[in-house]
Parts: sequence; structure tokens; C-alpha cells
Amino acid sequence: MRRATLSRRAALGAAGLLGLGSLSACGIPAAYIPEERRGTADRSERDKKLNFSNWTQYIDVDKAGKRPTLEEFQKRTGIDVTYTEDINDNDEFFGKVSPVLAQGGDPGRDLMVISDWMAGRYVALGWVQTLDKANLPNVTKYLDPQLSHPAFDPDRSHSVPWQSGLTGIAYNRKTLGREIRRTSDLWAPDLKGRVTLFAGMDEALGLLMLAQGTDIARFSADDAHKVMSQVQKLVDTKHIRRFTGNDYTSDLASGAAVACQAYSGDAIQLKAQNPDIEFVVPEEGAELWAESLMIPNRADHKANAEKLIDYYYDPEVAAELAAFVQYICPVPAAREVLAKSDDADTAAMADEPLMFPTDEMRARLHTMRDVTADERPGLHQIWGQVAGV
Repeated sequence: MRRATLSRRAALGAAGLLGLGSLSACGIPAAYIPEERRGTADRSERDKKLNFSNWTQYIDVDKAGKRPTLEEFQKRTGIDVTYTEDINDNDEFFGKVSPVLAQGGDPGRDLMVISDWMAGRYVALGWVQTLDKANLPNVTKYLDPQLSHPAFDPDRSHSVPWQSGLTGIAYNRKTLGREIRRTSDLWAPDLKGRVTLFAGMDEALGLLMLAQGTDIARFSADDAHKVMSQVQKLVDTKHIRRFTGNDYTSDLASGAAVACQAYSGDAIQLKAQNPDIEFVVPEEGAELWAESLMIPNRADHKANAEKLIDYYYDPEVAAELAAFVQYICPVPAAREVLAKSDDADTAAMADEPLMFPTDEMRARLHTMRDVTADERPGLHQIWGQVAGV
């Protein structure tokens, strides 16, 4: 099955990160929207429609260009879904919808998929509606426990993972001539000028702080400063080749980089193209993240959106989606569905740890807390100087 080819977590994202406080600089008051002002009269019962915004190539597509799971949802429910691939970058999309959401208007969408570090901003601003758990029995039953209590939304009251992934290390084993087991292995002298890191602060810091023994669920500003100081020294000595967005894959594929920070969602394809490419969850840990489904304020098909969310948590449906996108599936029960497939390649996906992590791997996965509005301007200014973005 064809799979997604672009990482979803961030399309660079470092050049113009919008902190909560920066909205006013754009003429948008960063006002918190209280619960009683978030909803509107729900038209779901009489208006069988749903507007769904997602990233490109982040849903199953068949040879005819149709989306089988989405087609089946519409058939089962009679709900007409307008599916739009209009999210290319977290900050860009935030800038697109924030003027309306900040003013309490209708964003024209009932459902959207947002990366976890950005999702925290929507929750903090009160820009997304509280989910009705009674409409989400499959989510309650099948959601991966390791994804059920993120710092930005501890009870998953406002978000449900669409897909998940890891930030770890990818490297060319043949070119390097040895294994990489720890993030600190990236700083070996023979890798000078051959290592890339992510340009996005939110994408880069988690893995680097884990390497220094930091609990990234509770990191302090001092922990972040310590890492940035270390990276500055590596920049000064020209150890870091460059800071990248999703283009790190081309550096690794071409041999311009030998090792790099990488997303697990890209690793399966990278290895399929070059068997010498390995993806590593470092001994000290890797960052576990998700992109989450969220219902924005004033969306007037909320119940329809919740039906779609719960539909994708049916293990049969989750398995079909996972087989296409090949990210970490947030529905562990989908593994059994894939294992029973008559297609050998599909069945083999059940044993792919980058889709269904083993218990040993899970023990080394950590979720990073969101950078707060107060912290972000200062940390981002320093990181921008370090990474040159």
C-alpha cells in the first residue's frame, strides 16, 4: 500500500512561531474564550455535513484516488464530509484560523488535526470545544494508554490522537561503520559536519534534553538553556552540518548527512529506499508525540465530528488507516487486525515496532510538556540565535 511521504509534525515551524502573547502584535487580542462562549447551536441532527481539515497524505487513498475509510464513514452515517488538505504547517494554519477564533467567530471547520505542541496553545486559549465522552465509546475503550494523558490536555477532554510518532535518530549504518545507541553518539569526532538537528525548537529540544537526563514532562527553563548552550558549542565548532525541517530526509538519502534527528514516520520509507538506514530509540529515551483531532469553537456540526472521531477508533478502521500512513497507531487493538490479514505485507506490519512499539521500546518513550506562553519568547529568541532561524 502507498504511504504518506511527508512528516506531519512540523514543516520547519521555527521561523515564525506564534506564542500566545504575540497574537496582539498581529492585531489579534490573545483573549481566553470561556467555556460558555465556545459552542453554538449544533446542526448535526438536521444537517448531515462535516468539514474536516487535515494534513496532506494523512489518510488512506486507493488507486482511484478515493479515500476508502472516509467513503465508508459517509456510507454508514449518511454524513457528507468535506475533506480538505489545507494544513501544511502548524504556525501557518494557526495564523489562518486565529483571527476568527480570537474574535469568537466560526472558523468554517468542524474538525482539524493539530500537532500536540501547538494543540496546547488552542487548549490554553480556550479555542477548542470540550468533547462529549458519551459520543466516544471506541476512544474510551481503545485509546493507547500512553497517549491518554498529555500535559496540555490531561484528560483528553479537548483532543484525541489521529496518529502518533517518535522523535529519535536516523543514521546510515554502512557509512558510519558502527551502531548509534545514544544521542551523545552524535557528538563523536568523526561525525563533525555530518549531523543535522531540527530547526524547530519544539521538535529539537525533547530528544536533546532526554540525553542529559531531564524529565521532559517537567523540564525547567534551566534544562532548556543547558541544552541550547551545548548545541551552541556544537555550532561554533561546526559539528552540526545544519538545522533542517522535513528536508533532513534528503540530506540522509544523499549522504550529505550521516546521522540526524528524525521522525519514526519517515523511517519506514527511508529504510525501504536504503536498507542501510537505521532508526534508533536512544537508550536514554525518545520523544513520543501525536497529532490530535480537535473541534474548534463555534463549529456547528460537533456531534457529527465526534461520530467521525469515534469511527476511526474502531480497530478495523484504525488498522486500515495505519496500514496506509504507517505511523504509530493510537489504537493498539488494530495490531491484531493487521496480523490476521491474508496479505503477507499487511500482516507483517503488525510486527513493525515503529507502528506498534514493543513493551521494551515503550519503556523508553517520553512525552514532552508544552512550552508555556511565558517561557516561549525567551527560549525561542535564544534558540533562533543558535539555530540561525
